[in-house]
Amino acid sequence: MPRYSGSTLEPLREAPFRRIWIASLLCNGAQQIQSVTAAWIMVQLAASPEQVALVQTAIMLPVMLLALPSGALADLYDRRKAAIAALVLALIGALTQSVLALTGTLSSTLLLVCCVVIGTGVALFAPAWQASVIELVGAKALPAAVALNSMSNNLARSVGPAIGGFAVMTLGAAAAFGFNALLYLPMLVALLLWKRHAVPATLPPENLGRSSVSGLRYAALSPPVRRVLFRATASAFGTSSVYAMLPLVARNALGGDAGTFGLLLGAFGIGAVTAALAASLLRGRLSPETSVRIYSLIQGIAVLVLAVSPFVMLSAAVLFVTGACWVTNNATYNISVQMAAPRWVAGRLLAIFHASVAGGLGLGSWMWGYLASETGVASALLVAGVFLLLSTFLGFAMRLPPHAETETLSVPAATSPEVRLDLHGRSGPILLQISYRIPDERADAFCRLMQQIRRGHERNGAYGVSLARDIADPALWTETLRYPTWHDYVRARDRPTQAERELQSQVISLHEGPEPIQVRRLLERPFESLLSRRKASYEFDFP
Repeated sequence: MPRYSGSTLEPLREAPFRRIWIASLLCNGAQQIQSVTAAWIMVQLAASPEQVALVQTAIMLPVMLLALPSGALADLYDRRKAAIAALVLALIGALTQSVLALTGTLSSTLLLVCCVVIGTGVALFAPAWQASVIELVGAKALPAAVALNSMSNNLARSVGPAIGGFAVMTLGAAAAFGFNALLYLPMLVALLLWKRHAVPATLPPENLGRSSVSGLRYAALSPPVRRVLFRATASAFGTSSVYAMLPLVARNALGGDAGTFGLLLGAFGIGAVTAALAASLLRGRLSPETSVRIYSLIQGIAVLVLAVSPFVMLSAAVLFVTGACWVTNNATYNISVQMAAPRWVAGRLLAIFHASVAGGLGLGSWMWGYLASETGVASALLVAGVFLLLSTFLGFAMRLPPHAETETLSVPAATSPEVRLDLHGRSGPILLQISYRIPDERADAFCRLMQQIRRGHERNGAYGVSLARDIADPALWTETLRYPTWHDYVRARDRPTQAERELQSQVISLHEGPEPIQVRRLLERPFESLLSRRKASYEFDFP
């Protein structure tokens, strides 16, 4: 890997990343054209603000519902192949939309169905691609690469809506949807050209259900990840008001047409691009928490102005500001998740992050649409602006973690356990008992460290983790862990990060006595099986 000076553009030195990033401009442009075309066509098909807002919900709902399974697939199988399959699905949805529009059979219901299919492709694609970025550029360049991906999305947003609006007005919906489908092809070619160097797996992959549960468990047991997810959801919930209400702002408040809608979305995208270009400068001057608070405050004020603006240019100006704030905050949340994600679970945590953002956008779009139906578009935007202003106070209870530039690679166990039983992958449960001798004066420090280690064990796959003290020999402490199967235990041994290994080393340093730390690995058996099998245990080196 080359050395990076911190510039946002330096990850483009990596040829595979550069090819895929350039193709992503067109792919993201396709999504923007599809979104603006579908929203404007829905305005023609259904006058209800609630139905117009459902276009955004239809696109985001699959991302929310399918993100975790798609993240699990990205972690379990070849991420390149998963991304290709996802793009093919999105292409099918786009082509179907075009054919329906061409034959005059596109109804509001069919339009929403096609949006769901395309959203499903996006849901499968995003974790596979984003979890692959660190493989292409390395951990130190990850923040810059994330900023470039945001820039790609928002460069497309600045141009795509204008193209979509122009295509709808001059060529019709069928041509706009067909052009959208063609723009997926360069990304397919770029992914086919990428020669991914995957590390061969030593164990068969987890099944999809258990892998998904592992991702949820890790997110639930990681306080930094939980805080990021909640803050990202709240930010997306407020920002969704802009996405959901903008077609109605363009038509009703400003008296415009599809071109006006495209202009407003273009202003939003240009603001986002400007923020992405400046990301490397701001990243070194502001902490993640300070950055999010400032931009949420500015974004809230901008949405309040949009709610009462009667002028196209004023609305475009505040949308420029809104786009800059939104992309800066969302990139901050994205980087925070990736910096906290070990590689073995990165796809799932990114999927959960995208599900959180999509859930905020989808649920918010429905709620703002409903509120607009009851009270008017301006009232809905005013409430959303106040919500964004109030979201700045979340930082007092849920402060974002700093972006530490440390590797998130797992550090495998140095030795393999000795096995004298005939075990297979599904043998289990596996019981692990680790005995320490801790003098009284070190007991408090030992317990504090073991609290942190317990969370790490549970994140990596253990359950039933407990700590016991011998009542006849108070210096003797025994840590007990369980794993569902032998393969689950072997996987967990190779998952701890460097920070988790350092915690283990600190605990080992507290051990005292002539005997080393004792580790026993046991295969648990129900009583009825003891007639045919004997329970056995062995002592080995520390795992």
